[in-house]
Amino acid sequence: MPFRMTDMVGCEFPLFAFSHCRDVVAAVSRAGGFGVLGAVSFTPDQLEQELAWIDDHVDGKPYGVDVLIPEVQAVEKQVTADEIVAMIPAQYRDFTRQILREAGIGEDAASPLGGSQRPNTSLGPELLEVSFRHPVRLIANALGTAPPEMIAAGKKHGIPVAALVGAKEHAMKQIDAGVDIIVAQGGEGGGHCGEVSTVVLIPEVIEAIRDAGKDIPVLAAGGIMNGRQMAGMMAMGAAGAWCGSVWLATAEAETHDVFRQKMIEATSRDTIRSKHRTGKFSRQLRSDWHGKWEQSGIPALPMPLMMLLSEPVLRAIDKAAVNGNAQAQGLATYFVGQGVGLVREVRGAGAVVQDFKQGFAEGFEALSEAIG
Repeated sequence: MPFRMTDMVGCEFPLFAFSHCRDVVAAVSRAGGFGVLGAVSFTPDQLEQELAWIDDHVDGKPYGVDVLIPEVQAVEKQVTADEIVAMIPAQYRDFTRQILREAGIGEDAASPLGGSQRPNTSLGPELLEVSFRHPVRLIANALGTAPPEMIAAGKKHGIPVAALVGAKEHAMKQIDAGVDIIVAQGGEGGGHCGEVSTVVLIPEVIEAIRDAGKDIPVLAAGGIMNGRQMAGMMAMGAAGAWCGSVWLATAEAETHDVFRQKMIEATSRDTIRSKHRTGKFSRQLRSDWHGKWEQSGIPALPMPLMMLLSEPVLRAIDKAAVNGNAQAQGLATYFVGQGVGLVREVRGAGAVVQDFKQGFAEGFEALSEAIG
C-alpha cells in the first residue's frame, strides 16, 4: 500500500518513532518504520558520535533528527554554563538536596555542575550543521515555531522540516513559517503537550489546513500505542503516526528495568502534566517526585533552569532505584503518555513495528468489512 510519507522520507511504513536512544532509532528504521533521534541533550560532538553510530547500524534505511532550537538552546554563546546554573535559587537547590537526603541518596551525585553533566549551551544551528553531515531524511522541531534558519537549512539540503503542535492555531503558525510536515500531538502524549485530545486535535488541524488551501501532511501523535489506533488516525486523514511512549518499554530503550516495570503496572490514570521537570507542562509518570513538589508549594522554575536543576537529581534517583533503593524507586519517573495503560510487556523495537503493521492492517480490514 503506497503512503504519502513513504515517498517523502523514504521509509516503508509511516510509523515515526521519536526516541532519545540511538538503538531504538536504528531498530525501528531497520524494521521499516522511521526512527527520529531526539538531540536536544547532546553537544555537537556527542550528536556526531550518535549519528555516526546510527549510520553504521541502520542498514541504509532512513532516519531523522529532532532538534529543539527555541527557548532551551536560545542562550547567548558568551553566557557560560556556570553562569546559567548560578541562576538557580538556593531554595530550589536546598529542596532537591532534601529529597535526596530523605531517600538516602548521596547529594554530590546530583550536582548540576558535577562531572560531565554540565548544561548544554550549544545553539541549535550547530546541531543542525552536524545533522546535515549525515544522510538524515527529516529534521523536526519539537517546541515553538520552527525558526527561519531551520527552514532555510532544510530547503538547502532538500530535507523536509517537521514541527510538533498541540493546537490548530499553532499548526497554522508553523505552516506560515514554512514547515513541510505537521506533527499534531494531543494532550495524551508524553513529554511537552497541550490540553486538546488527539481524537479532537487531528481533524481540527487537518480541516484548518484544508480550509487555508494548503496541502501539508499531518502526522498524528499522542497516546498512540498500536496499529489499530494508527489506522483510526489515518482514517481521519492523518498521513501516519508519530509515537514516543511505546518505545520506552522496549528492550533497546534508554529506560531502566525499574521504570519499565512501573510502566507495565501503570494505568492510563497514572500520568501527570507537571512543570516540575522542565519548567513547562510535560506529561510524565506520576511518582513521589511530583508529590513532594506539590506538597512543598514551591512553583517550578522557568525553562531551562528547572530542567538544569531536576535532571541531575533524577539521574541520581534512577541510579539508586536500579541499585535497589526502595525510596528512589518511588521517586523514579520519566516522560510518558496516557497510552502507558496499554503497555503489557517489554518487547524489542522491531517487534513493536511488526505488531503495528499487523494491527494497522487488521484495523483497516475491519473498517472495510463494516462499510461493506
